[in-house]
Amino acid sequence: MNTILVAGAGKSSYYLIQYLLTHAPKNKWSVIIADGDANAIAEKAGDSPYAEMAVIDITNAKQREPLVKRADIVVSLMPPHLHIHLAKDCLKHKKNLITSSYVSEELKAMNQQVKDAGLMFMCEMGLDPGIDHMTASKIINSIHRVAGSIYSFKSYCGGLIAPESDNNPWHYKFSWNPRNVVTAGLGGAKFLSNGKEIDVPYEKIFENNKKIKVDGLGQLAYYPNRDSLMYMDAYDIPDIKTFVRATLRYPAFCLGWEALIMLGLTTQDDMFEKTGQTLTTWLMSKCGCNDKANLKNCVTNKLGLEADTKVIGLLQWLGFFDDYPLKPGRQSSADILLELLLERWSMASAEKDMVVMQHEFEYLHKGHKTKLTSTMVLKGESREHSAMAKTVGYPMAILAQMVLNKKIMPPFGVVIPTMPQVYKPVLAELARHGIVFIDEVS
Repeated sequence: MNTILVAGAGKSSYYLIQYLLTHAPKNKWSVIIADGDANAIAEKAGDSPYAEMAVIDITNAKQREPLVKRADIVVSLMPPHLHIHLAKDCLKHKKNLITSSYVSEELKAMNQQVKDAGLMFMCEMGLDPGIDHMTASKIINSIHRVAGSIYSFKSYCGGLIAPESDNNPWHYKFSWNPRNVVTAGLGGAKFLSNGKEIDVPYEKIFENNKKIKVDGLGQLAYYPNRDSLMYMDAYDIPDIKTFVRATLRYPAFCLGWEALIMLGLTTQDDMFEKTGQTLTTWLMSKCGCNDKANLKNCVTNKLGLEADTKVIGLLQWLGFFDDYPLKPGRQSSADILLELLLERWSMASAEKDMVVMQHEFEYLHKGHKTKLTSTMVLKGESREHSAMAKTVGYPMAILAQMVLNKKIMPPFGVVIPTMPQVYKPVLAELARHGIVFIDEVS
């Protein structure tokens, strides 16, 4: 009997755990679900006799390491900074590791040790990063096979609210880790445009955002995501002149979020005493405004906007001009904003999210310019059964299943899923679960 350790039973774990438990009887698997929250584990495990609950503190080696030692493969859904604990145990006890998080510097430094041990530490095996790497690599290899020379690659992905559940002017609700939304873009972004490396600071990330059209959804806005340049070697497109990875939102979101940044409401570097204060007094302090009646004018002046603007409507909807009371205590602006948005952008149980991913390739083939657009739109079933959980969880679960059943020979080292022996079978299985892309060539 093989044992799988799933570390983390949060929002993104439902489909991953259900996939493994569904395949457990045939494969005689035992699935250990480890988390600090017993209720979260119980919700995901249900009454499956193949599930084992482990309520642990993942940072406690005495609680964690025996579980890793027992496992044949480890799948980590923990916050990114906690993967390293599991990684060290996996190296020590010779276990393969799968996670959806970006490759950290700590994990990157383990690459040679992991290779020497004949192990796979597969990172970026979720949605974005993950499905984006696999689908892009598949298309790149297909273009290379016909001797096409790719000169432009743009990849967009966003976790959004489905149109039927979209009932606020920001056109956004939380379908994944809320803190990651608030801190998005903090490190700035880098990408290649027409042969020139572009470095965008955080303050400019949401400024003058461009738009794309997605069939059935109309216009979506995008902003550059992290350091695109770091993937150019992995994607093996030497003739590329434009290389951009970006995050999708509706245009109103980008307009409003740029204002929040300019007003200093997303910073983690300040501290505000909230006792006896309101959203209005917090905003007044950030704007240097002494007259509550003049606050809207202060905001528009600080932002360099006309008085009649969509931005004021977006801020008003959040409650900034309504003396909404803050909870007592001291917090950074980012934490105050997160607390507010958790209330304003929460999804009701029956509401649906939506994941949109689109790749745009431009390439030369026999002297002719060709554009290939590959698009995936997937809606969730409910808040608990979200498209985000499906697209993050399934790739990891499928890879674990295929490695255990020897359908995939695991690549050695700290890697991401750009190799054909991984993406071909995983994408085929994802398609059987409704995660499919539609290609258009023009």
